[in-house]
Amino acid sequence: MVGETGKLFGLGCDPVVGSLTSSKKKEYRVTNRLQEGKRPLYAVVFNFIDSRYFNVFATVGGNRVTIYQCLEGGVIAVLQSYVDEDKDESFYTVSWACNVDGTPFAVAGGINGVIRVIDAGNEKIHKQSFVGHGDSVNEIRTQTLRPSLVISASKDESVRLWNVHTGICILIFAGAGGHRNEVLSVDFHPSDIYRIASCGMDNTVKIWSMKEFWSYVEKSFTWTDLPSKFPTKYVQFPVYNASVHLNYVDCNRWLGDFILSKSVDNEIVLWEPKVKEQTPGEGVVDILQKYPIPECDIWFIKFSCDFHFNIAAVGNREGKIFIWELQSSPPVLLARLSHPQSKSPIRQTATSFDGSTILSCCEDGTIWRWDEVTNSST
Repeated sequence: MVGETGKLFGLGCDPVVGSLTSSKKKEYRVTNRLQEGKRPLYAVVFNFIDSRYFNVFATVGGNRVTIYQCLEGGVIAVLQSYVDEDKDESFYTVSWACNVDGTPFAVAGGINGVIRVIDAGNEKIHKQSFVGHGDSVNEIRTQTLRPSLVISASKDESVRLWNVHTGICILIFAGAGGHRNEVLSVDFHPSDIYRIASCGMDNTVKIWSMKEFWSYVEKSFTWTDLPSKFPTKYVQFPVYNASVHLNYVDCNRWLGDFILSKSVDNEIVLWEPKVKEQTPGEGVVDILQKYPIPECDIWFIKFSCDFHFNIAAVGNREGKIFIWELQSSPPVLLARLSHPQSKSPIRQTATSFDGSTILSCCEDGTIWRWDEVTNSST
């Protein structure tokens, strides 16, 4: 069912749809395949927070968080592994963050609704775990401008803002104007520190503002009492709400002031959110471009971008990866990656800082590494 509000579609021109027969611009080859375990891997992510660790990535599957390093020649080195004390935990998401002193953290959440902050230096839990969500955590993202701040999207229909330095839940985005079903994805705006976008099983994308609550964010860094005594605030109304898709929306990312989002209908959509002046909060959608992804019709498949958002990489249920150029119109398909042994659904890709390495994590517990073939390396 389409949400009650935000039914207004497209302004202006028809969206530009990318062609799957585009001339191939980039060539990648498989340089490694790891079988991490038997349980599905749901997330893989490079560390873009700290330039010392751009080649470090984390995966989650079952009750395990594993940290690796991509080395020359396709080598993947295991740096450390954290196994949760609860063997029934199933992590769905991981994000890189850091303490105020620069210590790298891997922040993970999953079926139990508990968020673990793992000190990537010593494999130990940093501070207490973050408890608050009433159901599973589907995605965690980090504010790159203030990497001690993370947001989590949950099956409990809420989004929460946390301070990993102090363990405080600062804001809860839920209530009268909130999501009406599981929240599947969330993202911080790359330059407007106050804005986040969230999407989920109610088929909507919502944009929220923290501007009027920013004093609480600042207060969370200097709070000395117990985290549970912090005056956590509810944000009940988004500044924007729209139904861009007719089904679950399982991944959304900002591209400047535009949004890239995908549902279960074999495409990623680039669109511009426009707020109607007369009715604040109700959204008008201007769909700009569409990036086709064949056989991408199951939910919980997430795409990734390089640091500068030049490309987006997304897997599908048949183990193939499609790499689209984001900064061109019409969209250009740069590469279509497939391997005879890669047949399992790809739950998430990770694109390296410069886009030269693509990782995928799969339902069958495998990690695949693809490296760009350059003229000098052929």
